[in-house]
Amino acid sequence: LAAPGMRWAFVVVIPRHTTTAVTINELESRLARDIESWLLRLAPADERSHPSVSTRGVRYLHNDIDARPEAEEEAERCRENGWDIEDPEVLQRWRDQEPINAHSHLLSMILGSSESIPVVEGKMVIGQWQSVLLLDLDGPRTRTVGVQLTGFR
Repeated sequence: LAAPGMRWAFVVVIPRHTTTAVTINELESRLARDIESWLLRLAPADERSHPSVSTRGVRYLHNDIDARPEAEEEAERCRENGWDIEDPEVLQRWRDQEPINAHSHLLSMILGSSESIPVVEGKMVIGQWQSVLLLDLDGPRTRTVGVQLTGFR
């Protein structure tokens, strides 16, 4: 933030994945475990999810992978992303790589998809114990974020 020489600015941080969220909070290991536990109570994982997080009796329509894509616009998004889903073998490969992750999508909606942070004299104006956190709700996987800095020198 200091390199561009911005004295008064805002930095916007946005994750580029629908199963991630950005938030400002304390970065502390015990709190991270508390947050994970709390989030899984808000949106419990599907019983078909990984055994370490699955919740018996919880099922989401999004996780009915064999029924997807259901609508033509969903099929078009698959094609736009390089999946020739008219080929039964390719369709099955696409389905096989799709995670059971509806709860992750729901949690990202609750947590939010961006943060705008004021910058003064090249430093973010956040509290002493605050950090900007990227929460991977469906990983771990390689993730990216977008960062935009807007302001005055």
